[in-house]
Parts: sequence; C-alpha cells; structure tokens
Amino acid sequence: MLSEISIKNFAIIEELDVTFDEGLTVLTGETGAGKSIIIDAVQLLAGGRGSTEFIRHGSKKAELEGLFTIDDPSHPLLSKLEELGIECDEGTVILRRDLNLNGKTVCRINGKLVTIAILREIGSHLIDIHGQHENQELMHEKRHIHLLDHFAGPELIQAYENYADLYGQYRKLKQKIEAADENEQQVAQRIDLYTFQLKEIDAAALVIGEEEALEEEKRKLLNFTRLYERLNTAYVSISGDTHALDWVGAAMSDMEDAASVDSTLKPHAESVATSFYTLQETAHELKSILDDMEFDPTRLEFVENRLALHTSLQRKYGKTIEDILIYRDKIADELESLVSRDERLSVAQEKLDHLYQDLQLEAAELSIIRQTAASRLEQAIMEQLEQLHMGKATFKVEIKPKPAGLFDANGFDDVSFQISTNVGEPLKPLVKVASGGELSRIMIALKTIFSKHQGITSIIFDEVDTGVSGRVAQAIAEKIAMIATNSQVLCISHLPQVAAMADQHYLIKKDVEDDRTRTSIQDVINSERIEELSRMLSGAEITPLTLKHADELLTLASERKKVFR
Repeated sequence: MLSEISIKNFAIIEELDVTFDEGLTVLTGETGAGKSIIIDAVQLLAGGRGSTEFIRHGSKKAELEGLFTIDDPSHPLLSKLEELGIECDEGTVILRRDLNLNGKTVCRINGKLVTIAILREIGSHLIDIHGQHENQELMHEKRHIHLLDHFAGPELIQAYENYADLYGQYRKLKQKIEAADENEQQVAQRIDLYTFQLKEIDAAALVIGEEEALEEEKRKLLNFTRLYERLNTAYVSISGDTHALDWVGAAMSDMEDAASVDSTLKPHAESVATSFYTLQETAHELKSILDDMEFDPTRLEFVENRLALHTSLQRKYGKTIEDILIYRDKIADELESLVSRDERLSVAQEKLDHLYQDLQLEAAELSIIRQTAASRLEQAIMEQLEQLHMGKATFKVEIKPKPAGLFDANGFDDVSFQISTNVGEPLKPLVKVASGGELSRIMIALKTIFSKHQGITSIIFDEVDTGVSGRVAQAIAEKIAMIATNSQVLCISHLPQVAAMADQHYLIKKDVEDDRTRTSIQDVINSERIEELSRMLSGAEITPLTLKHADELLTLASERKKVFR
C-alpha cells in the first residue's frame, strides 16, 4: 500500500507530506483546492507523463517521493525488482521522481536510478488510477483476458502453466526454424565457401615442420656453388697428397714409437691416433657427399613454389601450419552440420507439428475453463450492477476463437467484456460505453470483483462518482468501501455518502499567504467529520439539520461497513 507521499514545489503545492493507512482514504475539499493535484503527483510517481508546467512558479524543480509497503512475500513486484537488481528490504519500495525546468526527469526506485519505462512498469504493480474521463486498465480490451483468468482461479492457473510451458518450447523452436529458412541463401554460400576452402587446404597436403625443412633446403640450393667449393677444398686439404692426413699419419707413427720408450706419452699417442682415424673417416664422408652433389634448378623452383603456397594459405587461414590445420577441422565440422541441415530441419518441423497439436489440446482446456469462469463472472457482475441500480443492464464475457491457426501466449481465445445498459439495446464492447455516470458504476462494479484478483496495492478513484446522487451515490459509496477491504483505496469525492465510509478522511484546503497560493491538508477526525459532511451536504451553510443528517450518515456508514468487513 501507499504509506506516505512527499510533494515539493508541485503546481500550487509548496510542500506537503501525507501519510496513508489501510482501507479507504477519502480526500474532500472545495473545487480547485488541490485534491486532484495530489493524485496527479501519485500518477507521476507511477510513471505518468510529466511536464515542466507541473513545477511551481519560481522553483527550479518539483520533487515527488512515495513510500510503498508490500506485505505479500509472493507479490510479483518483488521478483521484478530482483530481476532489475533493485534491493527491497522488508517489502519497502520508495519511488522518487524529480521534474526539472530544463525538461529532464530523474527517477529512482529505492535509491537506484531508473528509466521512465521501468518506473512505469513498477508503478503499474503498485497503483491503479481511475478517473471520470480516463482510459482505465479495465477499459483496455487486451487486459480483459487476464482479468478473466485471474477470476477463474487455481484451476486455470495450472492449465495455463501447462500451456505456457508448451508455448515457450513452440516459440523457441519456430523461431529457430524461421531463422534457418530466412538464411537459406547465406547457408548455400557458406557451404560453397567451406567446400572450396577444404579442397584448397587438403590439396596442399600440409605437414607440420615442413616449412622449416623447406627453408633450410632453399638456403642450400641458393648457395650450392659456394657449398661445393668449400667441401671440395676441405676434402683436398685433408686427404690430398702431402696434406693433413699424411702429416697426422706420420705424427701418429712417431708418437707410437715414443710411447714405446716413455709410457707417460701413451695418452698423447692415443689422442693423435684418434685424430687420424677421425680425419680419415671425415674424408671418406666428404668424398661421398661431393660425389652425390648435383645442382637441380627444378628442385629450387619446387621449394620456392611450395613456400609461396604456405604463405598464401597462412594469409587466409592462420599464421602457422598448426593454425591452418585447426581451422580446417573446424570448417569440416561446420560443413557437415550445414550439409545435414535439411534433415535436422525436417526433424525440427516434425517436433513443431507435435507441439502444435499439444498446444491445441491445452488451449482447448483453457477455453473450457474460461467459459465456465465467464458464466460465473457474468453473474457476479450482474449482481454488482443490480446493487448499483443498473438492474436493466446486461453484461457478457465474449470469448471468441482467433482465426484458424493463430494463437498467442494466452491461447487461442480473444476475450472482450460486452455490456448493454438499456433494455432492447444490443451488447457493445465495454470500451464504447459513453455515459459518464454509467461508466463510473460499471467500472466500480468490475473493480469490486477484480480488486482482489489484480494484485494492485493501491487503487485511486478520482471523482468517479461525479454525476450521481441519491441511492446510486449510496450504492457507489458502499462498493468503494467494499473494494477497500481487499486493497488500499484513495478516493477524491464530492459525495458525503462516500466521505462517510472513509477509514481516513483528509480535507484539502487552498489559502493565500504572502501573495502566493498554497495547498494544505488536514486530518478530519471526530466532530470535524460531522462538520465536513454537513458542509458537503448543504454546500456552504451548516445548519443543525445538516449536522444531524451528517451524524446519521456516519452512523449508517459504520453499520454498513460491519456487514461486508
């Protein structure tokens, strides 16, 4: 419920703090005193359209703040706040909105900055405002199906959960299939591209480590002459006539002879011998290499072409051979998936068809439950209209199936509230009812039924009783009081019958101080209530008769509230 509201520099209100209780709170006062301005402030707190015209003359900004409390731990608003990352301690929700002269609006929920859209969404769970000339929620035909479903109760909730689960699966799968159909050309292009790339990579027959070996071979081929000359010179120096091998061989003989005389020279003799045999072996190997060496210009061309192919593939598919082969395996898997796509789509379509058949069954179950609930709702609304002295009116819940094959999150039904206010007149959609007085009574009748089903914490009636009097006024007063048994109700009224039903009564006054108009609020209690009701009854002059009538009205209201509370 709305526990408190703070208003600063808003229209003719300089500063106003109002505390509200549960039940029915009635705001009364002279026309123009600022009663509707308070409701305008609440409406802006709930995300209504703002304007710089609301800012009090001479002020830089208007400040609005409202404190709401939620006692129900399962209230859907709490999960919504959690989803938005807004902390809510002990069910306390504080809405704040500042209107600045530059046109900018700053909105906060529990201290966190939010957009107008989020404020409006949260506000819709907290406040339901009804005015004489406004399009209320009950007058929005798209909401009628939700109101009927809430009225239907637990049986429909279970059926709806079953339907919603299937509908979610159906929507997700259908979107996937539609996306696949829409991308048909792109898929074909990807298949062609991946096929070409695979052929190109596979044709290259890449081997990890090959590039390094080719680079080494290229370097040898480019330096063939230099390499041959250096090897040949080394070979001649080692094994040619009177060259190194001969001199080392002579040294080996000398060292062996010396070691036979002095045994300490034996290690040196062995070292020289080892060097001789190593040089001899190396000379043979060099001779073999020289004999096998033959320059092949075609081999150089092959190596260079092969390296150029590596470079080309690396520019397209990866920096290294390893990267290219990894990419190759990836597109091979994707190609296989794309090629088998038609088969998978066929399976998905078959599953979609089965889901649709199941949806039809679940939607049919919803329709049956709604038809039963519609009959009960029609009877309940007719009883309310009878009590509001509209016994000649006819109310009907029209449930029509959508065109063949169409459905939405609510099933295959379209729901519309129809009414005829006069005998012999055809039923018409509720949204087309024209008479203000009739519209007020119809709306209150509906609200009496739906207030306990909507989950709204605070309901505001802004002069919805305009244009009625006598027994109709009394009936409306009692209905508004009944609604207040399920939700907190704030009501602006000029009817003493409604004011008498109040659990909390505020008088709104307008005064002029220091050449400025200011609005103030006064809690009307005890004997003051009799005086205010007397004023409302008489218009201006309070007489002993009007005071007596006001006292009787309060007594009657107290007795009537005991009946339905």
